[in-house]
Amino acid sequence: MAQTVYYGGTILTMEADRFVQAVLVADGRIAAAGSEEKVFALMDKDAVRIDLKGRTLMSAFLDGHSHITALAATMGLVALEGAASFDEICSRMVERIRERRPEPGSFVIGFGYDHNFLKEKRHPDRIALDAISQKLEAEGLPSDYKVILGHVSGHMGVVNSAALNYFGIDENTPDPAGGIIGRMADGRIPSGYLEENAFNGISAMTPRPSASELMDNLSAAEEVYLKNGITTIQDGLTKAPEWAMLKMMAENQRFRADIVAYADIKDNAAIVSENPDYDRHYKNHLKIGGYKLFLDGSPQGRTAWMLEPYRDVQDPQKEDPDHYRGYPIYEDAVVEDYVKKAAGENRQILVHCNGDAACRQMINACEKADCAHIRPVMIHAQLVRREQLEQMARLGMIASFFVAHTYYWGDIHLKNFGEARAENISPVKSAINKGVTATFHQDTPVILPDMIETLWCAMNRETREGRALNRDEQVDAFEALTAITTACAYQYFEEDVKGSIREGKLADLVILSENPLNVPPHEFKRVRVMETIKEGKTVWKA
Repeated sequence: MAQTVYYGGTILTMEADRFVQAVLVADGRIAAAGSEEKVFALMDKDAVRIDLKGRTLMSAFLDGHSHITALAATMGLVALEGAASFDEICSRMVERIRERRPEPGSFVIGFGYDHNFLKEKRHPDRIALDAISQKLEAEGLPSDYKVILGHVSGHMGVVNSAALNYFGIDENTPDPAGGIIGRMADGRIPSGYLEENAFNGISAMTPRPSASELMDNLSAAEEVYLKNGITTIQDGLTKAPEWAMLKMMAENQRFRADIVAYADIKDNAAIVSENPDYDRHYKNHLKIGGYKLFLDGSPQGRTAWMLEPYRDVQDPQKEDPDHYRGYPIYEDAVVEDYVKKAAGENRQILVHCNGDAACRQMINACEKADCAHIRPVMIHAQLVRREQLEQMARLGMIASFFVAHTYYWGDIHLKNFGEARAENISPVKSAINKGVTATFHQDTPVILPDMIETLWCAMNRETREGRALNRDEQVDAFEALTAITTACAYQYFEEDVKGSIREGKLADLVILSENPLNVPPHEFKRVRVMETIKEGKTVWKA
């Protein structure tokens, strides 16, 4: 029985004792934890000794919500993060085409632009994207590419004229349920902007890479999580193509981390019944955790469903912009049926809720379904209200917060919602105080799964422009770490095997550069992941 002993540094257990001097790992599990005297007495003479040299060992991190297959899909796309203008977006797309020389007429896809930070302060349109073809034509290159740009939120995007023609979207195409086709000034001709289900529909129709490319991209995506200390990863909206990719990876034993998939309850619920070997049980590091349901959109994209209107809406396509509150995806009765279905099958359901109206819809559905036993998770919970948190605690609901919104879009939320609402986005401390289990996530690929940065955001609540957002909602380092360890293990029904260092639990561990409990909040980003260990084996090392 192979053994490894860790000693010589800070060992943070995330248990009541908080610290021990040494840990013994055997066959992928914690065999002992305690004083050096106790642990050394239990180890074999051939045990591998790991001197931490003053660094910190603790339980590995768990991802509260993300989309590993979506991150894999971005691996071959044109990166648009940080683009400052339409011109820069076009230049990046043209540069990729020059480099790769894709087949004429094929798709060229970019991801990660954020209209909030573009010089133009709006989404690009087909006219802006058609400039890509014009530049290529001027250079004598093929110019008939179908261009698609995905917004950083994943809730919307833009296509050029060639793509509009390919997808058959014209002035006679109606808006789909739960989505909007942007129009030009005449209110008829499509602008190229597609929102929510209008964008999701065309995304599902784009060509997919080969099987080997898919697996290589998924391995590369998994590596991104591992380097950030994460050994339990989520695929938070799994449809048939994504499940096929995940299952192929598992059957080929390519996963090193644990992957938990949540089937799209609307159109892909059969994934669960058709794959009993993966239903709530890991097989080759993959399992189906339950279902996923969307109720609204994005607050920074102004599609989140609110109880009170957005501020300063200047969009001629919005009916009555002074009273625009975003919009729901489903009627109440539909949501209630979905939640009852999950509860009746004893399967967990994750529900995307950004706006407080969407939060209310989920809470009401959970109340009618009597579903505390399935630990329903409110995903994002950006604008959840204090009284709603009290209801959630009573109903046994979990809140998984995208708390990095405080930094990335806090200034945008101040403009969209005003101080009273924006100050209280991601109310983590209130959730904890009211007895709601709180976990953290990055909704990757919206942002990278950098847990250290997320903890910094939760502890400081500062915007890009340096504005503090309700310091009463700040948490301390231990509370923040709890959200990505023991609390998240509870979210996954895995509290008996993950989330802390305790005898019998899996040896899913991370070595940090220093003790995070001793780092001042404003300096927290200096903490580094040095090594990630999954069931006793090193899977990433700096």
